[in-house]
Amino acid sequence: MRANKRRCRAAALVSLVALAGCSLAPDYHQPAVAVAPAYKEAGPWQAAGTAVAPAGAWWEAFGDATFTALETRIEHGNFNLAAAAARYEEASAAVRHSRAALFPQITAGADVERTRVSQGRPLSSGRAVTYNNALIGPSLSYEIDLFGRVRNTLAASRASAQASASDLAAVRLALQAQLGSAYFDMRGLDARIVLLQETVDAYSRAFQLTDTRHSGGIASGIDVSRAQSQLASAKAELDAVRAERARDEHAIAVLIGESPSSFSLPVDNRQIAPPPIPASLPSTLLERRPDILAAERRVASANARIGVARAALYPSISLGAAGGFEAGSGNLLSAANGFWALGPLSLAQTLFDGGARRADVRLSRAQFDEAAANYRQTVLSAFREVEDDLAAGRHLADQERNQAIATTAAERTRDLATTRYRDGASDYLEVVLAQTAALDAERALLTVRTQQLTVATDTVRALGGAFPAS
Repeated sequence: MRANKRRCRAAALVSLVALAGCSLAPDYHQPAVAVAPAYKEAGPWQAAGTAVAPAGAWWEAFGDATFTALETRIEHGNFNLAAAAARYEEASAAVRHSRAALFPQITAGADVERTRVSQGRPLSSGRAVTYNNALIGPSLSYEIDLFGRVRNTLAASRASAQASASDLAAVRLALQAQLGSAYFDMRGLDARIVLLQETVDAYSRAFQLTDTRHSGGIASGIDVSRAQSQLASAKAELDAVRAERARDEHAIAVLIGESPSSFSLPVDNRQIAPPPIPASLPSTLLERRPDILAAERRVASANARIGVARAALYPSISLGAAGGFEAGSGNLLSAANGFWALGPLSLAQTLFDGGARRADVRLSRAQFDEAAANYRQTVLSAFREVEDDLAAGRHLADQERNQAIATTAAERTRDLATTRYRDGASDYLEVVLAQTAALDAERALLTVRTQQLTVATDTVRALGGAFPAS
């Protein structure tokens, strides 16, 4: 009989251990997304699958020391990045809080009381009694995680923290790209400022020439008015471009955490060529884009929370224990006054809740489906962004070549028109038209070159911050 009891207790213990390893969360599989073998817009000028270096100081490839110095200041100066880092710390703290439930909760306390019991109480000795009682000692409580509620809660918290880490990386990369766009737009405006300043100088000389010819009776008053109008328009455009540059400079100051009132960058007319950016294999984009990684981790978190919701359908089992010393008088901390208690081993099961727990399971499954759909949409959007930038970069390269040819021709026409006017072979209208065409062509060329730099910056962001290996 005793042997049978021992076997029964052993079987119960084995069953308890086996149940402790149970998890009610579905087996997790990363949502499948169709991935093409190569980018459609890569074109013949760059091959998909070119080796890329890990994300890092990608801005150094642009070869601009000022740009590099500004990018390094984002890490410690940008407050949006600091807020994202704080959100990651919050998620990490939530993981530590969830992990604590894997271990017993131990508390310690002490109670001292003086009690008078009634003379007329039941089972009394017929007299009132007053006595002291002191108690000191620890107590323990522990949830036996038979159905994986605690472990799945921890798994969900870990996945959420990993998503938060990817969110932090995404914010960092977005801010770096935003700084790059603002910086190169400002440098494009610098080039326009220099161009317009040279144009104003040239128009001033043309106005003086026309005014002199008018004074000598060679040119008409209409020619003088045209020259003056050209000069004033160029000055007005110069003022407008300087205002745009100021806005870019202020945006850069905020991105690096500095007051716009105390930050300035000198005008720099250096022409920076965009570095070549080969497209990586599409599959590697899923491993590098921080927003894709964050979306995938949220799917994993939602999957684990299904297990948490399903575990609520089953009983919860907890174990308690206590011990210490208790005495009404004398030496409290003596062996004779020691006590201990193992238990209670409690089991609780909700019998009726109006379907609330099953609704929670359906809710968690719907949240998983939502997270999976968001992941697939994030992947598709990422590929679209890369394709957009690759197409833009390819066509801008062709546009830059053609615009350079057009600019050279327009400048030559302007110079010839000016010479013809000076020699008296044409009126000033021909000069005005040639000057306008030349300025438009030069302005368009600078715009295309600025767009090439901003598109190159956005391509790096779209590729997850990776840059071609040397």
